[in-house]
Amino acid sequence: MTIIRNSRILLAGAALAVAMMAPVAHAADLLDKIKTTKVFTVATEARFAPFEFVEGGKIVGYSADIMEDVMKELPGVELKRLDLPWQGILPGLAASRFDYVVTSVTVTPERMNAYHLSVPIADATMAVLKRKGDAEITKPEDIAGKPVGSQAGSAQLAALETFATELKASGKADVTVSTYTDFSEAYADLATGRIHAVVNSLPNLLEAARQRPDIFEVVLPTFGPKTYFSWAGRNDADSTSLNALIDAELIKLNKSGKLAELQKKWFGAPMELPEALPAAK
Repeated sequence: MTIIRNSRILLAGAALAVAMMAPVAHAADLLDKIKTTKVFTVATEARFAPFEFVEGGKIVGYSADIMEDVMKELPGVELKRLDLPWQGILPGLAASRFDYVVTSVTVTPERMNAYHLSVPIADATMAVLKRKGDAEITKPEDIAGKPVGSQAGSAQLAALETFATELKASGKADVTVSTYTDFSEAYADLATGRIHAVVNSLPNLLEAARQRPDIFEVVLPTFGPKTYFSWAGRNDADSTSLNALIDAELIKLNKSGKLAELQKKWFGAPMELPEALPAAK
């Protein structure tokens, strides 16, 4: 019996040694895969002017212009854009349905922990849009007691809800919050009077007011903490080199003044941006 038992042990050890010597399969580095397939697939929400929107059948805007420069680092690679509803973009990234997100992702600690957020591409601090001439709203706090809209699943909605809670805690009336699939729907309801205001990031509201100056007006000052927009990649080892390439290009464009040039084109003025995001808390 002892001899048989020892033989079994020896055979088991040999099998384990062979298994340990066998090559371990790893997923290919994402950047290498993109260079090999010559296709870089990104997701965007092309209903977020002036960052990303459709004009003449093409996705254009601030982010599209930045991507033209980024793609110079990937010669011979085709950029494939998927125009998707915002609510499915970050879950789709996590599920590897595409390589990267080139849309305006508002930086939050939760997103910094879940994804690789790029260096900032623009200011995203929150503000209020109202109908032009609405004398009842002259500062952000005046949305108390009124119906206000924002986009479902967005950081802007979260900021509105936090602000509404603060207003109520200070003794002001409840804000009635309405949610929309995209901001164009919220702007439409604001124009027709179904809601009294929209909360979004300041650059987007300035563009909405510029497009329809007879209808909309931005309420200043902004409210809440200083916030930024970034792009997003997966926070895994296979995406590290792609994330690094894009971050390096964004830093280069910021230092060279190209981002400021594009900001003047799309927003009317340059923005001060840090070269790195603060650490997630």
